[in-house]
Amino acid sequence: MTTPCIICVAITGSLPTKANNPAVPISVSEQVESTHEAFEAGATIVHAHVRNDDETPSSDPDKFAALKEGIERHCPGMIVQFSTGGRSGAGKTRGGMLPLRPDMASLSIGSNNFPNRVYENPPDLVDWLASEMLAHDVKPEIEAFDLSHILKARDMADKGQLKGTPYIQFVMGVKNAMPVDRDVFEYYIRTVHRLFGADAPWCAAGIGANQKLLNEWAIAAGGHARTGLEDNVRLDRDTLAPSNAALVRRAVEICDRNNRRVATWQEARRILGLSVPDDARKGQAA
Repeated sequence: MTTPCIICVAITGSLPTKANNPAVPISVSEQVESTHEAFEAGATIVHAHVRNDDETPSSDPDKFAALKEGIERHCPGMIVQFSTGGRSGAGKTRGGMLPLRPDMASLSIGSNNFPNRVYENPPDLVDWLASEMLAHDVKPEIEAFDLSHILKARDMADKGQLKGTPYIQFVMGVKNAMPVDRDVFEYYIRTVHRLFGADAPWCAAGIGANQKLLNEWAIAAGGHARTGLEDNVRLDRDTLAPSNAALVRRAVEICDRNNRRVATWQEARRILGLSVPDDARKGQAA
């Protein structure tokens, strides 16, 4: 039986602004509303950043707490994944929200170049973030910008630094980092299967115009898909995406063309080894 496809929606990120696309959600209430629409369209993971009122990135745990509460209330069962990325803060401020115990959090385990700076993930910070995720029962999503990051995930898993089987996401299309290359993509898949087993779940994210292409590659290859306004604000060169939900619906259409059923939130949690929250379990019983 074909594994159903988990769709992750990255709703806002740290960079896109309303000047880039008016649909980019900035305030907590906007993000909750946008997430709810995406959830109804088929997304079962929300990858979340928070912003200040002036649209600059923030790492404020209070903002993350309000966002988590709103998503859990309006999207029961949806997997909440916080970003610990470096654009929102420096050093341990990047993990200041982990005591809130989201279901998941992104974990970049190596440094690489970005368009105009070095994305620094020094070993001591990586180890600390991983230890915080273990302490608060948060499953990491490994952000693989390079092959070495997949190999590092195996090393960390062997040392007991990661919870369960790592969920590895290939990030392709960031300028100065890993380009969109089909041979590399397929080698990444083989590497994950070799290191973690044939059933190990993996995901792919394409940046900008590459989002649709990576959705197509991942879904056709049996992986999972990430979409959303954080990575791409357009449907095509001439058309702004009207919402995160519109990008999710496009991923759903790709699933349909590839005879992949879209995972329910219950299936997504089972695939990733995540428990069902008490509030969502009550809703199931009702």
